[in-house]
Amino acid sequence: MNYLLVFIGGGLGSVLRFIIALLFGKTILTLPWATLSSNVISCLIFGTIIYVYKEKNLIPENYRHLVLIGICGGLSTFSTFSYETFELIKQGMTAWALINIAVNCVLCTTIFFVFAK
Repeated sequence: MNYLLVFIGGGLGSVLRFIIALLFGKTILTLPWATLSSNVISCLIFGTIIYVYKEKNLIPENYRHLVLIGICGGLSTFSTFSYETFELIKQGMTAWALINIAVNCVLCTTIFFVFAK
């Protein structure tokens, strides 16, 4: 059942991401606002769900699969990256958090330089 919830949520998140891109359309602005908006919205959803689940214990586990892995994953994997980095910092592993940020940014950007030339 969790696979189905992740599948449905991923589809919803991807469609939401597509709608956000359409709303911003092509702009002459340098900053990619649609991507930034998707990342911020995804992090807001992710953070809210984590808070409500941990603090209030109001959300069933299967809904976490639908929303966190599915919708947030389809909308932006940045929310997961941010949450995992936050957890490293919270656990006192700041150096590993910084390494995580650097490796993700440098490695992923380098892949585009190598393959997308």
